Amino acid sequence: MAGREIMYREALREALFEEMGRDESIFIIGEGIAERGGSYKVTEGLLAEYGPTRIRDTPISEAGMIGVGVGAAIAGARPIVEILYVDFAMLGMDMIVNQAAKFRLMTGGRGRVPFVLRTQGGTGGGVAAQHSQSLEALFYHIPGLRVVMPSTPADAKGLLKYALRQEDPVMFIEHKHLYMTKGEVPEGELITEFGVADIKREGTDVTLIAWSNMIPRTLQAAEELAEMGISAEVLDPRTLVPLDRVAILKSVAKTNRCVIVQEAVRRGGVASDISSIIQEEAFYSLDAPVQIVAGMNTPIPFNLTLEEASVPQKNDIIAAVQSVLHHKAA
Repeated sequence: MAGREIMYREALREALFEEMGRDESIFIIGEGIAERGGSYKVTEGLLAEYGPTRIRDTPISEAGMIGVGVGAAIAGARPIVEILYVDFAMLGMDMIVNQAAKFRLMTGGRGRVPFVLRTQGGTGGGVAAQHSQSLEALFYHIPGLRVVMPSTPADAKGLLKYALRQEDPVMFIEHKHLYMTKGEVPEGELITEFGVADIKREGTDVTLIAWSNMIPRTLQAAEELAEMGISAEVLDPRTLVPLDRVAILKSVAKTNRCVIVQEAVRRGGVASDISSIIQEEAFYSLDAPVQIVAGMNTPIPFNLTLEEASVPQKNDIIAAVQSVLHHKAA
């Protein structure tokens, strides 16, 4: 398949156009997603193509739109609910956690909830504490939810198309700083299965595990490490649920060292769980303890300098790698 470079938001838009053309049961609801095309222009042009029945603006009521989406999914449609900031998904947590995630089990497998919640999180631009959180760990904790966090345009398209063909609820979390980034996306059909990690850069000295907007930052760190003679392997899980444990353990067995990078606050984060998996299942492969580079345990400041200080930067990743490489067993 021939490749071309397009933006992350264009890749998402392509996925929506293609899947809505393939399946008439897919519809989208959200704030400003119809005539306005969404705040990040992902849904631009969809209203003209598919009409106001399938592309619907909603009132400012996240609880209402998530409830409508979950109910429609149970009734047999394939709704996409767009929530502008992942912070606002908290208003619909009962529907997500107590209804969508549990309906399949509570109906003995007869019921399905093919529901996709598209949203974005993370820091950037000084939009402060209520618009900058990385909340993937909340959804990661809930059995029954799929959690997807693509870092590249190709992954965004392939994973969204796969999400729209599933029978279980999917939390599809994008990042505000990735929409304008460009990457190669193959022409034609592109489907990326959940639970398959991607090695963004091969390496032999240390495994760097990251996702979403931490992937570009980690790749920058890997470039600088290479100039120091350090070969870093960068692994992107792409989906946190399901998690590709096999790929993670295989990479750690190869490099014998691991640094995990997450934008979310350190306490109770996904990185801690991945670290525990490595410690339990690959302990004897490790030549140094697993290091975690994560956000500070603080609300995100409005001030841009403080915002930058509150989440991992390239130099933090480099310092962590140097620490694990210089570790000496007692």
